Amino acid sequence: DVPTLAAFVAERYLPYAKTRKRSWECDDSFLRNHVLPAFGAYRMNRVTRSDVVAFHHSLLDKGYAAGTCNRVLILLKFVYNCAIRWDVLPPTGNPCVGVDEFENTVSRERYLTTEEVQRLFDELDTNRNVQVGQVIRLLHYTGARKREVLDAKWEEIDFSRQLLTVPPGRSKSKKPRHIPLSDAAVELLQSLPRQDDIPWVFFNPKTKKPPVSIFYAWDSIRKKVGLSEVRLHDLRHSYASFLVNAGRSLYEVQKLLGHHDPKVTMRYAHLSPQAMLEAVNVVGNVVGRRPMVANQAEMATA
Repeated sequence: DVPTLAAFVAERYLPYAKTRKRSWECDDSFLRNHVLPAFGAYRMNRVTRSDVVAFHHSLLDKGYAAGTCNRVLILLKFVYNCAIRWDVLPPTGNPCVGVDEFENTVSRERYLTTEEVQRLFDELDTNRNVQVGQVIRLLHYTGARKREVLDAKWEEIDFSRQLLTVPPGRSKSKKPRHIPLSDAAVELLQSLPRQDDIPWVFFNPKTKKPPVSIFYAWDSIRKKVGLSEVRLHDLRHSYASFLVNAGRSLYEVQKLLGHHDPKVTMRYAHLSPQAMLEAVNVVGNVVGRRPMVANQAEMATA
């Protein structure tokens, strides 16, 4: 009576994940696009460790990054652990146990240059997917997380104070997060069409709900401008890098990104060598540079 993996995911796992995991939509995407095509028709107790190893390596062979392959493996392992916890499978029934993750040595931080941003925005000016272009611009202008923008409601925007307030239910910290809106962000938001019966800033015209995913449109756009390795989240890194390189303090960057631990923000400390040079010159400028009493030649003859 063991269910197929597809049945278990649809009837047990996703209903559970929707109520307990903020990232359930990512789980849904990974399961639909990777796991279920491979194992969906299998009874859960028929999937073996060798099957999982072969599946894990097949993702790498298809060109997915090691980190992505590992995330899929971790998700599959978690799904099976749920089945064990809910007495669908015996305690030894997880085929992912003992499957090693790939070593992931590639840095996940990527910062766009000014020229790359210009190239990206030039494409957005003519791209037929106007709404995705607006989302991308707003992510760049605010440094917000993807779902903070995609799930935003008009009632959460205070144009007079230029703030977008993310409520606790959608905030990573489970506390209200106030995102300052630049003049460019305000201008973009004010240009968007609104419908009285739809509270969302961005919505699917068919479902009248926020977009579930914009990956495929973004993937097409980034490849057109030669930025195929850039993720949407890298726009947030780039936002921080532009702030630091413009001389803004790490404390300001921490507050703008909504980091509660300053150690997280310290990853950007290396980005502005010019700012560091200006900082160390402060002391010399305070006391004033004084001429040397004697140069080396004079000292040698003294």
